[in-house]
Amino acid sequence: MQKRVVFDFEIDFSNGGGLQGQGFRLDIDGDDIAEEALADYIVRDLRLLMVGSVRILDKRIISEAHKRPSA
Repeated sequence: MQKRVVFDFEIDFSNGGGLQGQGFRLDIDGDDIAEEALADYIVRDLRLLMVGSVRILDKRIISEAHKRPSA
């Protein structure tokens, strides 16, 4: 079975404002992902600019089929 990460996040933008997500899911390769790598992944996946800081909360790995087609 493939792995996905389920997590909450808070993103602050360097030009003001922020973004929050709860129960967000992303496909991952392997059995785990470091929080720093996950923060980079979410910023890249959402194509965000001017990101000041990212906080990952309540991260958990689940066994679930990937939802996106392989590259």
